[in-house]
Amino acid sequence: MTSRKIHRAGITGVGMDFPVRRLTNRQLEEMVETSDKWIVERTGIRERRICEPGVPASHHGVAAARQALAHAGLTPQDIDLILVPTVTPDMMFPATACVIQEQLGASSAWGYDISAACSGFIFAVQAARAQVESGGARRVLVVGSEVMSSIIDYTDRNTCILFGDGAGASVIERVADEEVGILDSINFIDGSGGKYLYMLGGGSLHPTSHETVDEKMHYVHQEGREVFRFAVKGMAKVTQDILERNDLRPEDIQLFVPHQANIRIIDSVQERLGLRDEQVGVNIDLYGNTTSATIPSVLRMACDEGRLHRGDLVVLCSFGAGFTWGATLLRWSAP
Repeated sequence: MTSRKIHRAGITGVGMDFPVRRLTNRQLEEMVETSDKWIVERTGIRERRICEPGVPASHHGVAAARQALAHAGLTPQDIDLILVPTVTPDMMFPATACVIQEQLGASSAWGYDISAACSGFIFAVQAARAQVESGGARRVLVVGSEVMSSIIDYTDRNTCILFGDGAGASVIERVADEEVGILDSINFIDGSGGKYLYMLGGGSLHPTSHETVDEKMHYVHQEGREVFRFAVKGMAKVTQDILERNDLRPEDIQLFVPHQANIRIIDSVQERLGLRDEQVGVNIDLYGNTTSATIPSVLRMACDEGRLHRGDLVVLCSFGAGFTWGATLLRWSAP
């Protein structure tokens, strides 16, 4: 029996797309008891983008996907698999991956959605990597797209200041150069953390009803202190672990891309790792927490700003509801 060849997978294109409408901290001051100063100091967010009513996750997802494909020099017909990490799908079913596949005209692709909250993108990257390495797919499109405003209570100042809408996408495909590509990943879940960040309504446990709507069960609920504590510890530890098992040190990283949940979480993880400011990618000030779209959008911005070069060592790291968390180590392979 012959063994199957392992193909190296790499990110060869990234894209992003956001709504035009801005929701600033000053505007939030008129909606809830808060202030621009407090929001900036506690979260690092100055504004976020919000979809107009009726705009689904697929809308900006398709635009981000087209940009990622163009960056990789590919067409929709080149894609074999579409993965859509999202907690705000267009509908329960069909999967938003199906909607995006049709709108792109990616007639050769199959796909599915992934629900892992803020860790959805890095979980999807690992699934894409496995498909490429095994030969199950040559080119995979990962589209993290969220309309978080559709599940946010804008009378709850603890959550409404944090989240925004938008999409980020990446192409993961076979790379011929063994010196670049995805090198390693470590991912975790811990269901005991589910009670700290959740949305109760709309599933089989609490189907939609007048009661679930009246009790605001279709909105995000978060215990901020517990999430903060677990996020800092989990993100720092998993990053340290992935570097150590690859005989690397924090100073070897050209770009650390953490999930954009809160600037204090990012700063705390950065301090624990001993990273310099220029090593860390941040866009939370402009877009807030866009869940599965944060990491690919930071990657796209880093490309546009000339911060990423072929062969650069990059770590992607996230933490989300579930609890879910993990890290991905790669050498940059996009043009």
